[in-house]
This record gives sequence, C-alpha cells and structure tokens, in this order.
Amino acid sequence: MQSLRLNALHELFSSSKIQEVPPSKKITSFFGENVFDLKKAREFMSDEAYKSLLSSIKNQTKIDRKMGDQIAAALKGWAESKNVTHFTHWFQPLTGATAEKHDSFFTIKGDGTALEEFDGAALIQQEPDASSFPSGGIRATFEARGYTAWDPSSPPFIMEIGKGKTLCIPTIFVSYTGESLDAKTPLLKASVALEKAAVDVCQYFDKNITAVSPTLGWEQEYFVIDAAIASGRPDLVMTGRTVFGHAPAKGQQLEDHYFGAIPERVYSFMRDYEEEAYKLGIPLRTRHNEVAPSQFECAPIFEEVNLAVDHNLLLMDVMSRVAKRHNLVVLLHEKPFAKINGSGKHNNWSLATNTGVNLLAPGKTPKTNFMFLAFFVNIIKAVHDYSDLLRASIASAGNDHRLGANEAPPAIISIFIGKYLTNVLNEVEKRVGDNFDEQDEAMLKLDIHKSIPELMLDNTDRNRTSPFAFTGNKFEFRAVGSSENCAAPMTVLNTILSETLIQFKADVDALIENGEKKEIALMQIIQKYIVESKSVLFEGDGYSDAWEKEAERRGLPNIKTTPLALDAFMTEKSKKVFERNNIYTKIEIEARHEILLENYIKKIQIEARVIGDLASTYVLPAAIKYQNVLIKNIRGLKELGYDESNYTSQKQIVQKISEHINIINTGVKSMIEARKVANEIEETRAKAIAYCDDVKKYFDEIRYHVDKLELLIDDEYWGLPKYREMLFLR
Repeated sequence: MQSLRLNALHELFSSSKIQEVPPSKKITSFFGENVFDLKKAREFMSDEAYKSLLSSIKNQTKIDRKMGDQIAAALKGWAESKNVTHFTHWFQPLTGATAEKHDSFFTIKGDGTALEEFDGAALIQQEPDASSFPSGGIRATFEARGYTAWDPSSPPFIMEIGKGKTLCIPTIFVSYTGESLDAKTPLLKASVALEKAAVDVCQYFDKNITAVSPTLGWEQEYFVIDAAIASGRPDLVMTGRTVFGHAPAKGQQLEDHYFGAIPERVYSFMRDYEEEAYKLGIPLRTRHNEVAPSQFECAPIFEEVNLAVDHNLLLMDVMSRVAKRHNLVVLLHEKPFAKINGSGKHNNWSLATNTGVNLLAPGKTPKTNFMFLAFFVNIIKAVHDYSDLLRASIASAGNDHRLGANEAPPAIISIFIGKYLTNVLNEVEKRVGDNFDEQDEAMLKLDIHKSIPELMLDNTDRNRTSPFAFTGNKFEFRAVGSSENCAAPMTVLNTILSETLIQFKADVDALIENGEKKEIALMQIIQKYIVESKSVLFEGDGYSDAWEKEAERRGLPNIKTTPLALDAFMTEKSKKVFERNNIYTKIEIEARHEILLENYIKKIQIEARVIGDLASTYVLPAAIKYQNVLIKNIRGLKELGYDESNYTSQKQIVQKISEHINIINTGVKSMIEARKVANEIEETRAKAIAYCDDVKKYFDEIRYHVDKLELLIDDEYWGLPKYREMLFLR
C-alpha cells in the first residue's frame, strides 16, 4: 500500500489544480454588499430607529429596547432579501477563535402557525452555554449560563458558506455574574479609556477635538500548501506546524520569493478569498509573496481598532474555507516550518481624532507638531513602563518558536524611531529650560516643524528587528503572532497609553497650578518622560548577542518563554493599571492568566503526543525497513564472496541508522515520562513551566535525529511529505 505521501504526490501531478475564478469586477460595485452598514440601515429602518442606532454607534449610548424591535425587523428584512434563513451571535471566546450558534428565523406559534420571526430581544441578547468555553475558574462546569450582547459599533454581516447564508451579529460574551469571557469586551473598554485620556490631553492643543479613536491596520502573513500533501502530515493536521522535516537544499537563501510573481494557483485562491472579503466589507489593499517559499501576505486599509480586529478574525476564517475550494491549506501558525521565516501579524497602530487628525503624523504648524510630540513621547513612556505587559500580550506556544529566530523581532521589547526623531528628542531634552522661550511661537526654535517632516520621505529606514517601530505616522507592533487575535495586544497597548496619558495630564496640571505657563509645563513633563524612558529606544540590530547584553545592562526584560512572560499579568502593577482603567477586574485578569497557561500546556502536550506518535509509527518503522534492506544487501554480497570493503558503506549506514533509532526511541520514552510527571502537577503555572522546561526540551533533540534519518533512508520508504514537496509543489 502506498504511503499518504506518495498518494498525495501522484494526485498532485495527475490532475489540474488551478480552479477557475470569474473575471475580476470593479471592487466598489460589490464592496460591503453582505454588511448591514449605515447606508442599508437608512434604507430599511424608520427615522426613529435609524437615529437610535446612529446615536449608539457615534455616541456610545445604549439602544432603547423598544427601538431594538424596529432595528431587528429591519435587519431581518434586509437579510431575507438576500435569502438568509438563520442568524447567530458571533463572538470571540478565549479560545483564540470565534464562536457561533445558529438559530433560524423560523418558529411555530401556539396556534400552529409557522412564520419567520426576529425581535429585539433576539438581536440584543442571547444565552450560549458558557460552561464549555475557557473561564479560568470564573465559572464551574455546572454553572453554564453566559450571555452574548450585541456590539452596535461593529455592523452585522452575512456569512456565505456553500449555498447557505447566515446573519452574523458581532457581540461581546460575559458570564452570568458579569465577568468578560471574550476578547472583544476588554478591547472596547480599553478603547473607551484611551479615548477619554487622549481627548483630555488633546484639549491642551485643540479644543475642537472631542473624540479620539485607536486605529489598526494589520498585516497577515500565512503559508499556502497543497491540501493532499498537507493531509499526509499528521503534525500539520494536529498542531499547525511540522514537528519533523529536514530543510530542503533550496530554501529562502536566494531571496527570490519575496515580492516575486505570485504562482497561478495561489493567485486564483487570492482573488477568490479577496472577493469574499470585499463582500464582508474587509478593505484589503495589498497582496504579495513573503520571504519564505510558499509564504504570502495581505493587508487592509486602516480601520477603527474594534472593527479591524473583527475583520482580521473574519478573514482568517474566510481564507481557510476558500482554500478548500482550491484544494489548498492555509497555515496560520507562527512557525510551520523550521529554518525558514515564520509568520507574524504586524499591528500598525495609530490614533485618529474627530477633526481628521492623525495624532502620530507630524503636522504643518508648531502647535500640531507640539501635540504630535506629546503623544509620541507618551507612547514611548508607556512601552518603557509596561514592556513586560506588551511581551505577555503576544506570548503563545507558537510565537515562542518565532520571536528572536533571526527573522522576527526578539523577545526584548524595544522601540525604533529612526535617527531624525532621535535627534529631535535629544534636542528637546537639551533645550527645555533656559533656552525655551515662553511664547507659543518659540516651538519653532526646537526645529520640530522642520525635522519631523523629513520622516515622511522615509528617511527613518525600516528596522525589521525591532518589535515596536515608528514607521512614519504609526507604530508597528511587529511581534504579534500570525494566528493570534489582535485584540489582546491592542487591549494592552490602549490601556497602558491611557494610564500614561492620565499621569501626564496630572503632572502637567500640577505644574500649571503652581503658576507655570501651559506650554512650559507641557515641555517640562515631555522632557522628563524622555529622560525616564530613553532606555527602551534602540536603533541597532535586535538579533545580535551584543543587544542582549546591552538590553540586560539597561534593565530591559528578555523573557523567551510563554509561561514566564505571562507572569506580567499577575504583578500588582499590572492588576492596578487594568483595574484603574476599568479593563479587567482582579478576578478577570487572574482568570485570563490561568486560561493562557492552560492553553500553553495543552498545545505543548498535543505536540509531544504527535512527536511520539510520528516517531513510533512513521519514522522508526521506515528506518527499520530500510535498515533490513541494507542488511539483506550486505548478506547477499557476503554470500557471493565479495570482500568486506565492497559493503563498508552499507555497514556504516546501518550503524548510523541504528544510532539514530536508539536515540529517537530513548528520547521519546524520556519525553513521555517527563509528560507524566508534568501531568501530576496541580498548580497551573508550575505545570506550564514543567512542560516548557522538562517536556519541550526533548522536541529538538528528537527532531535532529529524525531529520538525519530523512537524509539516510530511501525516498520510497519515507512516509512523511518532505519540505521540498510542501514548499515548492503546488
């Protein structure tokens, strides 16, 4: 019987894999057609209902329950006009994915009358079973009640799956006792906290600014491989990454894949998923080949952070489903293949005002540049003071493989701002005080209005080794993992900036109350923050050993594993910043810490089981079979009377195979024993550390010897698709 690998290769070469996609049409002709946006709301709603919805979105007011019925009727009318039969509350539990429970509009009344119905109660609130979702101990298994509640700031949409259509209503998810059990609730709270703090600071510079929204433009990296070949890799199916596999002779060393011509089959897939995304209102703008073979990237136009997060989760789902139509598989794991680039999800983050100003874009006047400088320095201070929280926000088993692997930012959180802005901060630090004129126009003397715009000519360069880089009019948080929900790092980033801005305003007001001029007070606190946070600024090579030593000298943490990185959530400092900004209660943050540790344990546990299974049922049997072939060959040559020198090489190969077999077998047994010991540990953090230090340490050792066997064993006997096949055949 042929192996899955050989069957997959036969299928790949025996049939055409390129699926025809209808010709492209003007994107604006169908963009958002499956989204219930304000334009459609205006068409299907009464004036009263429309104004209620608009007020809820713009002013963050609660929708009157009476208006809920009218809004629900309009939603149902629109959905039924597009042949929708079911609806669902679409939410983001703490599983890392999204969740949905579909209900039909169909119902039967007491008199037996069948009809379609959807009222305000069904729109605004539902009650999914909360017991089977992670709660970190907030809810016991027998306490199943939980609630989803409509989030009007993210518009409902229609998801098309095959020939079926479902109305999806974005919601938050909370427990019966009110604790958040999702990623969306804290993100919304953090955005509200940041808006208030940012507006208060903006008022120093522009009284017309009454609202500030954090914005996000994510860049999604991913791999695409043939579905049949992927199915021959149980490790890809079960863990999303290859636990074994020798690097191919040609990897990414020729640097010929990046921005190269997109392969036709992948191009067809891209066009297909992009059309689905456009219908859902996801404003994709960019597509291209990434650095590693079979690696690609897409990126949208910036959106308000809550909507951007929803759209990213939607896109990951759409990509995975559309790939199946093309007999492809999308790999979103941070490190699906060893020794080539992993995948990240760069979070390009900025702040937009209701007056149309990007607070991270240098302005054309001294006043707007002064406002830019205030926010710019506050962000640096926030990252400096809470770098451990930012590191915790992107910690995961998958990202541990990627961070610092000479392709992605290191685990040390630092900021790159470029030489021009570095010079500006140095100038500000030096000239505050005696050289500073009390007049507002004296801002000109700092040359801020002259130096900063040079940045817009891309004179900052790009530092891809920096986890948090300023790139012109935004900060790019490059360390976020490709499979992760952007909500977690964005929640932390919004929260720590809110906290820093609140402190900034208090510091400035204290000086003003003591008789200092507003402009002088602002500049003195900016100067103080520059001095206090400059150790987090780094312009050099984040991959170098020298930087690790320098970072240690500066007191910057270098936490390389998830269990230790997550400790940041449990410090009193972190708990206070979340509680003060009304993001998490103490119970909620402790629950999240527990959930993240449990998730880490389970992922490493699954990988350990897969490694043991593949080694025992794929690798070792293949090695023994081929070893027997060589032994038979040696015996045959002996029987024919050949001198031993004629089969010395065969004996050496047999010996090498035996050595690898023994080490692999011993390693698997030791790994299993370590797993048993770890499983006996009751305290979750200690168990996670045991899996990290005592179980995971066997992974690379076993892999090394498996990969060596791959080079020794006859290709016909090797049952696992190889890297050259996964990465280059499609």
